[in-house]
Amino acid sequence: MRFPIRFPLKQMHSPWTSLGVAPGDLQLKPTLNGGQSFRWRVTGEGEWTSVLKGRIISLRQDGVESDVQFKSHNRGSVSEAKAILHDYFQLGVDLKALYARWNQDVNFKKKAGTFAGIRVLRQDPTENVFAFICSSNNNISRITSMVSKMAERYGTLAGTSEDDGHAYYNFPTVARLAEAGVEDELRKLGFGYRARYIAESARYILANHDESWLESLRGREYTDCKEELMKLSGVGPKVADCACLMSMDQHGAIPVDTHVWQIAKRDYRISGLANAKTVTAKNYLAIGDFFRVLFGTHAGWAHSVLFTADLRQIGPKSEPLSVITKNESVELMQENEDGTDHKMLIKKLEVTGVKDEGARFTENKVVSRQVVVKKEEVVHETLLGPRRSLRIRTQDLPDSKPVKRKKLS
Repeated sequence: MRFPIRFPLKQMHSPWTSLGVAPGDLQLKPTLNGGQSFRWRVTGEGEWTSVLKGRIISLRQDGVESDVQFKSHNRGSVSEAKAILHDYFQLGVDLKALYARWNQDVNFKKKAGTFAGIRVLRQDPTENVFAFICSSNNNISRITSMVSKMAERYGTLAGTSEDDGHAYYNFPTVARLAEAGVEDELRKLGFGYRARYIAESARYILANHDESWLESLRGREYTDCKEELMKLSGVGPKVADCACLMSMDQHGAIPVDTHVWQIAKRDYRISGLANAKTVTAKNYLAIGDFFRVLFGTHAGWAHSVLFTADLRQIGPKSEPLSVITKNESVELMQENEDGTDHKMLIKKLEVTGVKDEGARFTENKVVSRQVVVKKEEVVHETLLGPRRSLRIRTQDLPDSKPVKRKKLS
């Protein structure tokens, strides 16, 4: 009697296949690296790999006008993977028609007219919301690291790439992030105060809704969707707008950070912002409304193009300016990698018109630091009943950090 020979199952990736995108209708590099998603891993020259709907998918593009190709590392049809990517990149949106309309704005045409193919991603709502909860006072590199740690620690294995043996994980479910002990573990992984935001948000969703709640927000009106998202711990107007734009089908949402704030003041001179020093709730709304009127239904897409172009475009050199110096001291709290906090007194020297560049620089020097050693709640008995206060013990660190010099423009 013969027994069939059984070979171990092996993941077979599909051959490289054209996504069928018109030239200039999708630029992978600025779209994937522009701070929308934090899960795309560079796996070669002009090549990225990530997990979408449980599939490990690689993308590649040689240049701006070249074809976009993809391959799936999991079993399944090529047509299924292609459909996932069409939805993810929202290829049903006529981007060239939108650019034609936006180019009627002189500033857009000047700054972003040549930055074709920048699309807003349609991401999984759970991954998108919790990734941007990590974005508070953070940078792209560190957010990417945090999101990767969350997936590896709490997600399920999607598979291993045959190309380089790298293991890819699905993003964890809300229920997994709501489990006991998650906050403490995330703090140990370097998430700091964001660990509490993640755990509390996950528990809030399960206590008041279910796993599908975030995805159900896609059918809501913009203001309703945003208000619901802001009920989550660690989700303010900007994070809510990021989620609205990048996973909730709210194409007119405008996330306003300090960079967009500068674009609004410098390039569009929006009324009421000239003398404003900070982004208030009123100013935030004014900036969003201005761009929505200017760019129409897909204003959030235009905003993303302007943001990307402003970061990447090298403008002409300014005329030399007179030298102006400004000294000021600022005290702030900063988070350590281990999740503890320290207080710093910073002396800032700002010089405008250095050398022949007409450039602007800032010099920052930390002159003293204090590490928060212990925080404890103290209860004081008073005539009106118990009153609670927070007692913080600190330890001075005398050695200051070196001067940092940063070119601003």
